[in-house]
Amino acid sequence: MAGTQSIGRAIRALRLVATQAPDGMRLVDVSAHMDLQRPTAHRLLKALTAEGMLVQDAKTRRYSLGPLLFELGITATHQFNLKDICQPACSALSEQTGDTSFLFLRSGYDAVCLSRTQGTYPIQTPSVPVGSRQPLGVSAGGLALLSALSASEIDVVIKAVGPRLEAYGDLEADKLLELCAMTKVSGYASTGNHAVPGVRAIGLPIFNLAKSPIAAITVAATQSRMTERRIATILPMLKTAVREVTRLLHQ
Repeated sequence: MAGTQSIGRAIRALRLVATQAPDGMRLVDVSAHMDLQRPTAHRLLKALTAEGMLVQDAKTRRYSLGPLLFELGITATHQFNLKDICQPACSALSEQTGDTSFLFLRSGYDAVCLSRTQGTYPIQTPSVPVGSRQPLGVSAGGLALLSALSASEIDVVIKAVGPRLEAYGDLEADKLLELCAMTKVSGYASTGNHAVPGVRAIGLPIFNLAKSPIAAITVAATQSRMTERRIATILPMLKTAVREVTRLLHQ
C-alpha cells in the first residue's frame, strides 16, 4: 500500500510541475499544493530528479520536467499517435475556416495542447503554445472535455482546479460550472478571454471506445470575428472533423 501511495504522489508531483512549464516550480510550492511536509516533498522531488523525470535549475532551484519523460513520450507515440491521426482533420478545418485549429489532450485535470494549425485569414489569434497545459475548462478544448464528464466527475475536477482558476481572468468555480451547463445545452464548448485574451474559440470532444472524452478539437479566432453567425457556419465543419477522427480511432 505504501508503494502504491508513493507512486501516486510521484505522478501527482509530475503533473503539478508540468502545469508550471516552462518556468518550473519551487519546493515550497510543491509542498503546499500537495499538502506535504517540506522534507517529504524534498525527498520526492530528489528521487524524481535522480531518475531523470525532473531537473532542477542550479540558479533558481526550480524543478522542471526531465529528459526521461521526453524519452518515454517519444516511445509512446508509436502506440498512441493521436496527433498524427488528427492532423489531416485539423489541417482541413483550418483550410476551410481560415482560422486556427487546435488539438487538446486530456491529462488528469488538465488539457494539454498537442497541435496548432494556422489558417489563411490575415489576422490569426495569439496562440496557446504547443505543449502547454491549462486546467480543464479554461480553453474551449478543456471545456469540451470537462463538460463531457458526468456531473460528479465535473464537481471533482472543478474542486481540484479551483485554486488555479484565478490566473485566468474572471474565471471562478461557479462560472466554470455555469459554462459546463451551457455547453451541455448548446452541444459545443465556447469560451472567450480565459485561455488567451481577445480570443474566442469553440470546441468538441473526442471519445474513445469506452465513451470517455480523451481529446478535443477547437477553432479559434478574434472575438470580433467569431460571431454567433460565424459559429453556426463553422460548427458543422468542426463536427465533421471530430466524426472523422473518431472513425479513425475506432478502426
